[in-house]
Amino acid sequence: MQAGAFRKIHTRIDEITKATVTLRAQGVGNEEMAYVDDRLAQVVRIAGEQVTLQVFVGTEGISTNAQVTFLGRPPVLRVSDDLAGRFFDAFGRPLDGGPEVDGEEREIGGPSVNPVRRQQPNQLIATGIAGIDLNNTLVTGQKIPFFADSDQPYNEVMANVALKAEADKIILGGMGLSNDDYLYFRSLFENAGALDKIISFINTTENPPVERLLVPDMALAAAEYFAVDKNEKVLVLLTDMTLYADALAIVSNKMDQIPSKDSMPGSLYSDLAKLYEKAVQFPEGGSITIVAVTTLSGGDITHAIPDNTGYITEGQLFLRTDTDIGKVIVDPFRSLSRLKQQVIGKKTRSDHGQVMNAAVRLYADAAEARTKKDNGFDLTEYDERCMAFAKEYSDQLLAIDVDLGTDAMLDAVWRLFEQHFSLEELSIKKAISDVYWKGGNA
Repeated sequence: MQAGAFRKIHTRIDEITKATVTLRAQGVGNEEMAYVDDRLAQVVRIAGEQVTLQVFVGTEGISTNAQVTFLGRPPVLRVSDDLAGRFFDAFGRPLDGGPEVDGEEREIGGPSVNPVRRQQPNQLIATGIAGIDLNNTLVTGQKIPFFADSDQPYNEVMANVALKAEADKIILGGMGLSNDDYLYFRSLFENAGALDKIISFINTTENPPVERLLVPDMALAAAEYFAVDKNEKVLVLLTDMTLYADALAIVSNKMDQIPSKDSMPGSLYSDLAKLYEKAVQFPEGGSITIVAVTTLSGGDITHAIPDNTGYITEGQLFLRTDTDIGKVIVDPFRSLSRLKQQVIGKKTRSDHGQVMNAAVRLYADAAEARTKKDNGFDLTEYDERCMAFAKEYSDQLLAIDVDLGTDAMLDAVWRLFEQHFSLEELSIKKAISDVYWKGGNA
């Protein structure tokens, strides 16, 4: 870049912390980008003429007479169809050795869509994972998190969703990924031949944590281009939002802001809502659906990060290890998609709602039977059948490695019903059972 392209240059810094510098400047905008001795920085606070910049790689070695060059604009992403199949860093720079994207510059981190431009979400977005599509069906324009312990294979789940989801574009925002996770995503996408519809923005553990703050905005700026300009169905996958919130806390603490609950900044709710509210269904057909991972600390759902997330999003997907089958499943009890009724039985087969409800009820009966067994009580013959059903239901449908289409998963549940129960025990409407019940243990 040439100096003439910059708006203002300053050579006196008043205060330096581990992550920020503060100086006096006029005419500077919030979130404006700058260079501090060739290190990329961003305005994070303006108080009169006092401007504080967050230096992404840290301030070690910066002196008070360092040159600060303001760029006159917030962060931008160049958008075009050439984004597809590419891997970028938190600043939108290529990670894959390919060329820079030649396209229109778009500011990242803009406002969410005006409500008058929104349409009630009513289109199915199948993920290919039966534990989601059967019991917690997702809708285009929805925002929903995975809640998972840090030792669970949530990135594997996200990768599977990226490969199987019925969407025009999949945009991955990876925050704090290990190099192994990054290479896993990259090799999986390349080997599957799916790069033509996947775009990835990656921050690894080797990058400064504060750079994670740019990743969701980069991913959502790309999503807005394809959803608004191209009328495409876009699925945004963000992992891990806990590490994003931790980066917010790092910046907040180094700016001497008073922390709120669990050492998180007081702005946590609005910081998360600013991202999640980018989920939208447009009347013209384009949409942005957001599925994000929030890792839990020791399963603590009351921590500020999942607690705030739960207020913003439309349900949650819980991962847990099923000890009976030794696999990670999508927990049917703690998971909920609040918008699933918009598509179940409307965009899916007519028996979907009845099958879903019957299966979860029988799964709950199995849980009660297991409690009876653990407490030394005798089990009835029905209890035994419920427990056998629950084990096969978990293995064949709830496990995260199950890959079935919506109709195939419904057929699989009917087969389990027929194997373990009589028609009367299912309590399914006759109009439905007359079509799909093929007989069995009556």
